Amino acid sequence: MLHIDDKRVKRLLLQGNFGLEKESLRVLRNGSFSHTPHPFPLSETHIVRDFCENQTEINTSVYDSADGAVDALLRYTRKVNETVARLPEPELLWQFSNPPFIEDEDDVPTASFTGVLSPKTSYREYLSRRYGKYKMALCGIHVNYSFSDELLRADFEAGNETDFQEYKNRLYLTLAEQLAAYGWILTAITAASPLFDSSYVEEGVMGRTTFSGFASLRCGELGYWNYFTPVFNYDSVDTYADSIQRYVDEQLLAAPTELYYPIRLKPRGQNLLQTLREEGVNHIELRMFDLNPLEPSGVNKKDLIFAQLLMVWLLSMSRPKLTVRDQVQAVQNFKNAARYDLRMVNVGAPNKIFESVEDAALKMIIAMKNFYRDFPPEIRDILDFEAEKFVDPDCRYAWIIRNEYADNYVGKGIRLAKERQEELLNVRTAGNLK
Repeated sequence: MLHIDDKRVKRLLLQGNFGLEKESLRVLRNGSFSHTPHPFPLSETHIVRDFCENQTEINTSVYDSADGAVDALLRYTRKVNETVARLPEPELLWQFSNPPFIEDEDDVPTASFTGVLSPKTSYREYLSRRYGKYKMALCGIHVNYSFSDELLRADFEAGNETDFQEYKNRLYLTLAEQLAAYGWILTAITAASPLFDSSYVEEGVMGRTTFSGFASLRCGELGYWNYFTPVFNYDSVDTYADSIQRYVDEQLLAAPTELYYPIRLKPRGQNLLQTLREEGVNHIELRMFDLNPLEPSGVNKKDLIFAQLLMVWLLSMSRPKLTVRDQVQAVQNFKNAARYDLRMVNVGAPNKIFESVEDAALKMIIAMKNFYRDFPPEIRDILDFEAEKFVDPDCRYAWIIRNEYADNYVGKGIRLAKERQEELLNVRTAGNLK
């Protein structure tokens, strides 16, 4: 729990670091999947592949502001567009989390790695057998966040702690536990994938726009979830790592990376449980953001700052530890928050109170407004921006997208991809985007 009564701690509360990962599909101008090799060398560590050979993943460096991270994401997005536009058969970056046309499973190209990296391809082949290739074509944004070292040091000193890494581990473990209970609101505010092409659910039937009933397909019941409900022990880094390792030992997971959960605690460097045990937590990863086709970068900066505000608020007061029942309910909360009409589904809090997603979200934001009442007015503006999504559903990304693209999801999606590519290339030509 952050010592918010300490003046130095309170002054530093919103100092933190952002790093973004964005997945996007490379497609042809007719809406088909690209089958060309990944057009960037292995030395380009900021532009890599995810599951699919045509699934480009941008990894930004770490920035001390949401502005810096979004600007970097936009620069790399421009670089990818420049490259794919120059291919012998020019390609586009698909702007949505849900894919366009898929002919069949063979149309989804598993990323091809060779030599010492060939186990990466073997692992992807395992995932395709277990979950199906269609699910692997879903894309999103992962947000990596860490509190500034200055804030953590000030809070460490305010609490008269003796071991900084142990203190830091405990802080992030508490945050992960509370985000499990309340992080569903981030799904609700960033959901942006209500539509898909009929070929996603019926092989060979292409060109018919389908409404899923979800605001986010990848975060809902049909999305990225394991075939069991994970329960974690947040008492220490070792017990948390043991929780994950147990699922590997029981062969429910092939590797810890197969754990599809909205929140991850990660060490610095390679994401291994052994590294987490030995070096401790470095940052937290939020994995529930859809691609936002309304934004050239794929993410709205206000949503990133809201996530930061939520995390600070969650650590500002004491809350009970989650029971097994609470953790099982938490998974369902995330899935319910991905539904299209948030008046029709409930979330359950650890205090066993059940409310509609809309009502629970508004109460949470009201509490956050009270907490941040002495902060600069731009903080209240962001909270108002998010609250409006629950007051007026037409302000939600998924509702905007359904209204705009329901008559021709793939056709209009290709038009949008072309426009975005032209905008980025024109800005580059003008010298305004460095």
